[in-house]
Amino acid sequence: MNNLMKKKNNQESSSPSSDSCLSKYKKVYDLSLENPEAFWAERAETLVSWARKWDEVLQGDFNRREVSWFSGGRLNVSSNCLDRHLEKGCRNQAALIWQGENDDEVKVYTYQMLLTETCRFANVLKDKGIKKGDCVSIYLPMIPELVIAMLACARIGAVHSVIFCGFSSTALKNRIKDCGSKVFVTADTVARGGRIIPLKPNADGPLDECQSIRNCIVVRRSEKEISMVPGRDSWWHEEMAREGIGRYCEPVEMDAGDTLFMLYTSGSTGKPKGVLHSCGGYLTYVLHTCRTVFHFSENDIHWCTADIGWITGHSYSVYGPLGAGATILIYEGLPLYPEPDRYWRIVEKFGVTVLYTAPAAIRALMHFGAGLAGRYDLSSLRFLGSVGEPINPGEWNWYFKEIGHSKLPVIDTWWQTETGGIMLAPLVHPELCGPGGCSRPLPGIDAAVFTESGRETVPGESGRLVIRKPWPGMLKAVLGDGGRVQKMYFSSYPGVYDTGDSARRSGENVFQITGRLDDVIIISGHRLGTAEIESVLTAHRSVAEAAVVGIADSLKGQKIYAFVTVGKNVEQTPGLLGELRQYVQETIGPIATHSTIQYVSALPKTRSGKIMRRLLRKIASNDFHHFGDISTLADPSVITDLIEGKKRSSP
Repeated sequence: MNNLMKKKNNQESSSPSSDSCLSKYKKVYDLSLENPEAFWAERAETLVSWARKWDEVLQGDFNRREVSWFSGGRLNVSSNCLDRHLEKGCRNQAALIWQGENDDEVKVYTYQMLLTETCRFANVLKDKGIKKGDCVSIYLPMIPELVIAMLACARIGAVHSVIFCGFSSTALKNRIKDCGSKVFVTADTVARGGRIIPLKPNADGPLDECQSIRNCIVVRRSEKEISMVPGRDSWWHEEMAREGIGRYCEPVEMDAGDTLFMLYTSGSTGKPKGVLHSCGGYLTYVLHTCRTVFHFSENDIHWCTADIGWITGHSYSVYGPLGAGATILIYEGLPLYPEPDRYWRIVEKFGVTVLYTAPAAIRALMHFGAGLAGRYDLSSLRFLGSVGEPINPGEWNWYFKEIGHSKLPVIDTWWQTETGGIMLAPLVHPELCGPGGCSRPLPGIDAAVFTESGRETVPGESGRLVIRKPWPGMLKAVLGDGGRVQKMYFSSYPGVYDTGDSARRSGENVFQITGRLDDVIIISGHRLGTAEIESVLTAHRSVAEAAVVGIADSLKGQKIYAFVTVGKNVEQTPGLLGELRQYVQETIGPIATHSTIQYVSALPKTRSGKIMRRLLRKIASNDFHHFGDISTLADPSVITDLIEGKKRSSP
């Protein structure tokens, strides 16, 4: 391969003992909480290039719910991700590697090339009248232009709103109207599983109804004919080649508290909320997490498999790795197309050093066994990461043994769209990493587990995961707040951020995430995380996948309702259901008695692979109407199958 992609493999370097790593972690962690402002000042000064240093590290606190970081500081995030690496001599280092769905579709951008493309598109946006504070909606597949558009917005101070290209027309319209975008960036088509799917036509209806949109810029991805509205629509390649569009754009100095981007995330009701993140705090935090968790260097080729339309893609496909000077790899296609060995083929082809993926992808790959991965040279890998949902022990062990050859650390990370970056991870030593999500808060993160009454739990006791002190990566606000931040994050406990997740502390500063609070089942006053029950079910030899919800029970308050898919050649018999119920009860205890289990052919998943549990809760409760926003559902026909199965299984 191109020598731009050849990286030095540091796997064989000796590592310190687990005891020394743990001691070092404790020392740094304790100092970070004793004097958080000094800690974050050092992080910001070390990791970020500032045009003007801040006057005050932190203003406000959780009691007032008004928090701002690095007030008075000025910077440009695009310049931090590009220009400063050129100044360090990395002009010809690969910044971005793109692998298209077809194997022969590969593009490599050096840092110099990526800077030039970013500047040209920034000048295109300026020519369209976009200025600091304006919003640009980006509706693109996983192609280089998506990264370029984001960095171009950051360069001129525009706020970008990346919208996952799997969203429906209705969801797209609502998101454009909500933020009042002036420019819309999309592509004519998207490649998916060997098909060329129209993308721009999906946006035409919403654009006609969104009066704020002045211009629509379209990336040509195929030769398919699409309609273009004169005066509004134009081609990306023609705009970039237009006379007068310069190769350089001066980065706009932004206040640390200015908004960098807006990203929509759905709550348990399915109603999306636009989360805003600031320039200075967000960049400081994602770089802190990249150094602390991944230990990025310019030698790394980092592949975060998440779509950039989600926060994981923002933080660990774009801003974090590029800010740290690493090489990012983005892949347009599906993990199993054209063959289920696609991931391992890509790792070998480009010498990927860090693979950061989701349990949903791991489950899909596990289905085809370890033999596929064994055909490829995966020795470039030094780090395996997991993100998106709790990874169960079966998935963790397969990932560790079959992909990491029982040598590489598997880091199960916990965080949220609202937190900006990773909050919990098993940081200290590979030997201390293990199945079950044993995670420690990163330095600077004051995590705890509270009971409903506000008492801090004792080890082994479940409760609500909370954060007691501000951190720079936290959300700046929610668009059109109307008290939503207070209601969603600070109403449970005065002066404490409520994550909405359940957890338990198993030892000194060691946490295990057990699921969303709306994914916790309370049986006779006892709390069971649905993730725990799902791990038990998927550990059974006959079960391929499981999702668990709680439904009302007149005697116990709630009871367990599980949806399971079985493996190939496994017969869906009543006897197996009884065996699974007994297996859950024996593994978890008598509290799990009287669980209901329903066979399903598939679970309702979003296009990013997450299970849409609120649909399962409604169906399990015989509520078959008003499912809310299902625009992210990959296969809506699954709902009909689930309802029919529920009716058949009901007494």
